[in-house]
Amino acid sequence: MSNANCQIWATRAQALLRIVAGYLFLSHGSAKLLHIPHVAMFDNLQLFSLMGLAGVLELVMGTLILVGLFTRFAAFIVSGEMAVAYFMGHASHGHVLAPSLNGGDAAVLFCFVFLFLAAAGAGAWSLDGLRKKA
Repeated sequence: MSNANCQIWATRAQALLRIVAGYLFLSHGSAKLLHIPHVAMFDNLQLFSLMGLAGVLELVMGTLILVGLFTRFAAFIVSGEMAVAYFMGHASHGHVLAPSLNGGDAAVLFCFVFLFLAAAGAGAWSLDGLRKKA
């Protein structure tokens, strides 16, 4: 496989990572704010709370990441959100260096996937890419 082919497939793989991570992330916000899918824990969620703010960020920024619009900015913001979520919501229960023991696996993974996207950009199939061409 030539270097040019590898680069084409790398940007497509990057786009798939962005799309899947964006979808999964916005589904967390959707569960919190729109109750789709329904998660009983979020039934009485107050919009003006930390969890409510997290839901807004997850829904809005997850959508931006999914479609690849302002990807670097959105990914940087939610990478920070996930770092805060890990240290406030998971590591505070103990086992700071063992996310599998404190339930923080997803927060750590989201944090570093979004940090990668903040550095690398949206990849192929993005509105950011269309904006560059125009």
